[in-house]
Amino acid sequence: MKRTSLAIIFACCMLALAAQDVIKVNYKGAKPTISDFAWSFLSDYVYDENEDDCLDEVRSSVKQAWALYRKGASLNEWEMLTVDNKNGYAVYEHNSEYESVKDLCKVEMCYWNEADGKHCLFAYNVGCYTNGKYSPGQFDGIQFYRYNKSTKKMAYCEVPGLGPSLMSEDGAYISYSLPRNGKDIIATYWYDNGTKKQKKLKWNGRKFSF
Repeated sequence: MKRTSLAIIFACCMLALAAQDVIKVNYKGAKPTISDFAWSFLSDYVYDENEDDCLDEVRSSVKQAWALYRKGASLNEWEMLTVDNKNGYAVYEHNSEYESVKDLCKVEMCYWNEADGKHCLFAYNVGCYTNGKYSPGQFDGIQFYRYNKSTKKMAYCEVPGLGPSLMSEDGAYISYSLPRNGKDIIATYWYDNGTKKQKKLKWNGRKFSF
């Protein structure tokens, strides 16, 4: 299948899987943490086998792992979940290996406080890798949700330059890395010839600059 066709499929899947409803963020204390944002987002996903929508296997796996984490139970040996409430960051990793092939599915979540003091921006980012090289699947990509502090709800939103497409104009696949420290996103461009380059997307409190 051609790379352009794959890019179209990825974009369509991301658009279809982006929640169209408003998500209530439940929390205790003065303000929500990354745990509150993440669990509200994950628990909002309910798979209905009677619907035509495809099962989001990645989000379902993260949801199951997070449910175990909330209960204080152990995850499967091939899974790892790191929750850093202090820095507003969480990452789920699913590793598998068959013969000489090592696969990694990495799901990151974080949030930014907006400059107006009234909103936060929550991000959910999926990236799949094979032997250290980006190998996007149908659920890969980055989604954003804008949280309103007064209503305590968040809804899907588009961020300029960070849409559902995972391919650049010059034919490279694009993966993203969310910040555990700092505020900037790192975009990595993966080319067929094995080369790659990185680009920092800087957060200024309102949007990302390129």
